[in-house]
Formats: sequence, structure tokens, C-alpha cells
Amino acid sequence: MNLGVIGYGKRIQGVIRSIQKEDPDCIVTAIADIRDDIETEREGLEPIRLYKTPEEMLSAEKLDGVLIGTRCSLHTEMALKVLPTGIPLFLEKPVATNMEDLRRLKAGYESGKSDVMVSFPLRAASIVQLVKEIIDSGKIGTVEHVQAVNNVPYGGVYFHHWYRDENETGGLFLQKATHDFDYINYVLGIRPVEISAMTSKQIFKGNKPAGLKCADCDEKFTCTESQVKGPEKRGWEYCSFAEDTGNEDSGSALIRYETGMHVSYSQNFFARRKAAARGATFIGYKGTVQFDFYQNEVKVIMHHTPRIETHTFDSAEGHFGGDAYLARGFIAMMKGEAKSPSPLEAGMLSALMCIKAKQSAETRTFQQVEW
Repeated sequence: MNLGVIGYGKRIQGVIRSIQKEDPDCIVTAIADIRDDIETEREGLEPIRLYKTPEEMLSAEKLDGVLIGTRCSLHTEMALKVLPTGIPLFLEKPVATNMEDLRRLKAGYESGKSDVMVSFPLRAASIVQLVKEIIDSGKIGTVEHVQAVNNVPYGGVYFHHWYRDENETGGLFLQKATHDFDYINYVLGIRPVEISAMTSKQIFKGNKPAGLKCADCDEKFTCTESQVKGPEKRGWEYCSFAEDTGNEDSGSALIRYETGMHVSYSQNFFARRKAAARGATFIGYKGTVQFDFYQNEVKVIMHHTPRIETHTFDSAEGHFGGDAYLARGFIAMMKGEAKSPSPLEAGMLSALMCIKAKQSAETRTFQQVEW
């Protein structure tokens, strides 16, 4: 099967590796990218054909699937070029970074022909699949409260690298919470109707000159956030204490669902090392299910009997095993054997929630989760 790629970034390269691990006959034959330094020679295979625009690639190639891996602000624009073709589409999250693009994407999808898989590997992770299975069984009763957390140990990427540009990211609800909102929606199976949120910027701010790079800073060997000292020299080059450092460094949201129950969610970007946490607690009258991706563990605590069940998982690569699941799903989509297990409707709902959360934090108001 022939794959075309729009925006050959690192994340989409990882997705392609997952697909090819599942089925080596999936071959990248064409790439549309503005860069000229992409390696196209491959032993035993025809060179990858390069195009400057998606339109050129789509009109010249016979493709079984298209993957979009551009920067976030272009996801909608590129998806709108593919949707009318009917070619199965793998779309990176967030599916849109503002309300205008989200409405355009919704209209384009409703009038388009392509089935779409959104890059939501957490809903596909084996841990989340087990949590959903337990909740759907009725074992803990109807879920009436959820507490979710995401303490990001690698949060520096959002302040040192291009992700610091909020015009590209749309803010950190869209960058991180979009995953968490999606798996919570997926597990609950009910619709969010209202959201309230708050953000803070307490750590990654300062008066260093705009555009300052770590390599040019007089504190590059003493600053705890320096990217030039020690053995791990990363490509996150900008000072995170400069006056042009964007993005909040923590945020929280309260979400009301159609049944009246609510979810609390909080994310943090300056926690480090073993302070990492990502997971949720689902509470019903009969019992509680709680899990943490970093611990690879699910606990079921029964409320009215002295019983606790613990399920442990072997470590899984690629978003806790979710990447492999999505790879298999996209292959099945291209073969016409199945519909998307991570549909665009879910991606648009999650993006809508994130955009409304950002609006709520900016205006200090409750926002309705509606178009």
C-alpha cells in the first residue's frame, strides 16, 4: 500500500514506523513538504517522490492512505485538501487550533469522502481499554465523578522549542488535554455540555531578552533549565525565562456532562522525574477504578466489600501500546476492512472542549460545549 505524507515531522515518522512494523508492505512513496533536506534514497526501493504542495502530490499519485504531520496550525488546512479525495486520512492532533478552523473542518468533513483517524493513542492503550471494559460491565455502578491528572515530566519542550509559540499550538489544553479529554469521553460514553477552566503561568516567565537562546546566555552552565549543560543536550534551544516565552505552565478544568456528573482535570508542566503522573480515578457508588499510565497499573476498589483488585501491565512502547493499535486500525481502514477506531468526530469534540476551556480561562466564565 502506498502512503503519502504531508509534513514529514518527527511524530509522523514515528507513526509510519509503527505502521510498517505491523505491515512492511506499507511504503511511503510520496511526501509533500516545504523542506529540501528529506532523505529519499532507500535500498531496494524507488526513491520517495517529493512535492512542494499537497495539491501536486494528490493529483499525481495513486495513494492508499495519507498522513498529516505538519505543525499544529496547519492540520485543518491540510485535512481540507484530503477530505474530498476519499483517501483514508491519518490526522495528527489537535485537529484544529482555533474555533474558525474547527468549524471549517466540521463542514469539510461533513461534505467530504475520506474516513479519518485522529492520532489519539491513549484511548487505544491497553490500560484504557481495560478501564472501559470494567466500567461498561457495571461493576462499580454508573460513574458519577472523575478526577484526572497529567503532570508532564518533559514539559520543557513547550517553553524551549517551537511549541512555545501559542499561534502554532493554540495553548496547552489543545496540546495535552486533548488526549485526556478524549479518553475520558471515550470511557464515559456520554457528552460534555459545559466547561470552566483556569490557567497559571508561575514558573516559565521572566525578563530575559526575547529570542535569547540557551547557548548565548551567561547562565547557561548554572541554570536548571539550560539546554547546553550536561550529557543530554537537546534541540530545545530557547530560554524558558525570556519575556517572549509563551504558554501557561499549569491548567485545570471542570467539565459537566449531560447526566449532571462532572470531571475535574489538572495538568502541570514543571513537575519532573518521579513526580510524573497521568491517569484518572472513575468513581461510582459501588466502587472506584483508578489508573496511572506511568505505573502501568489499574486498581478496582469495591466500596461495600473488603476487596481490591490490581491489574498490572508489561511496559508497552509508543503511548502505552496505543500507537500499535492505531497502526493496525489505519491499515484496516486502507484495506476497507474497518472504520476508524479514533474518528474525526471525537477529535473535533475534544478540540472544541479545549478551545472552550481556553476561552473560559481567558474570560473567567463558564462555556457551553456547543458549536
